[in-house]
Amino acid sequence: MYTFNPGPSQVYPELRGYLQDAFDEGWLSAPHRGERFTGLMRQTVADLKTKLNIPQDYTVFFLSSATECWEVLAQSLTPTKSFHLYSGAFGEKWFEYAKALRPASTALQFGLDELPEVYTLPLPADDTDLVCITQNETSNATQLRDGFILNLYNRLGNALLAVDATSSLGGIQMKYIKADIWYGSVQKCFGLPAGLGIMVLSPRAVARFRQINERSHYNSLVAQYEKMLNFQTTHTPNVLGIYLLSRVLQDREPIKAVHQHLLDRATKLYDYFDQATQLTPLVTNPETRSTTVIGLQGPPALIDEVKRRAKEQGLQLGNGYGSWKSGSLRIANFPAIPDAAYEQLVQFFAREFS
Repeated sequence: MYTFNPGPSQVYPELRGYLQDAFDEGWLSAPHRGERFTGLMRQTVADLKTKLNIPQDYTVFFLSSATECWEVLAQSLTPTKSFHLYSGAFGEKWFEYAKALRPASTALQFGLDELPEVYTLPLPADDTDLVCITQNETSNATQLRDGFILNLYNRLGNALLAVDATSSLGGIQMKYIKADIWYGSVQKCFGLPAGLGIMVLSPRAVARFRQINERSHYNSLVAQYEKMLNFQTTHTPNVLGIYLLSRVLQDREPIKAVHQHLLDRATKLYDYFDQATQLTPLVTNPETRSTTVIGLQGPPALIDEVKRRAKEQGLQLGNGYGSWKSGSLRIANFPAIPDAAYEQLVQFFAREFS
């Protein structure tokens, strides 16, 4: 069965061999303070920067999930408050989590077909530490593109720009120099099982958390940074997850090629469903549509019927999420899902629901 669930999502078929190699090579019991593991960390960080075009002077951290990044950013980089700009459920959850730790935090919600005008946004005052956006909103299949992020970054002044790229990191080519913090998880565009988060910080963000010097938690950024100078972690890490990430990076094409492939597939899918009569794109504005998560909308009864009949054909479609749950479904456009799966998917819709 092919799964188009947007996370946890389809894994690379090569994963079976990677797991066997990890067992045979002793990685499942490798000491995380030893030279062998630090060598793996060093190589994985180097491959991430090379394959994803991450600037060499940016710092990579490994955490348990993107959700843990919410906590770490609130703890170590938000002494006062953050400002959140969001259109969907995960951006809203990030705000709610930040507000629980920093009650002065504020937010502004916008529509899924809306592209906010950066130069008229009511950005907060100078005492705001972070401005937080979701580059790819998994819940409603929307995306903020490079131009928006660049224009927002140029308006921020002292605040740092933090970007949730959970369902696009590793699939979309992004200009990392246009924000201070990027994070995501491996169970989406990296084609791996859940359990590993990746966070990338600019030199400006590193200087800021070192100045704040928050050290009250096991995952405080200052402590993590001091360990990462020697390619170690403050805690026992997900050694298997890091090993699997290393193997995936070694075998994958550079991000430019991956990005173009996903963009071509997304364009074909949107072109098809723009002409459909029963299910139509959830996001009607092409400028705000996601490349890596395609949302479709229709009557709830039809949505249920589509998912049921697709599953009978070996195609597992993703459920809708949040306020769009009953009247939508989602199709992941992640690198690990083969082209043959999308050909089968389009044939299914043409045959069953044209």
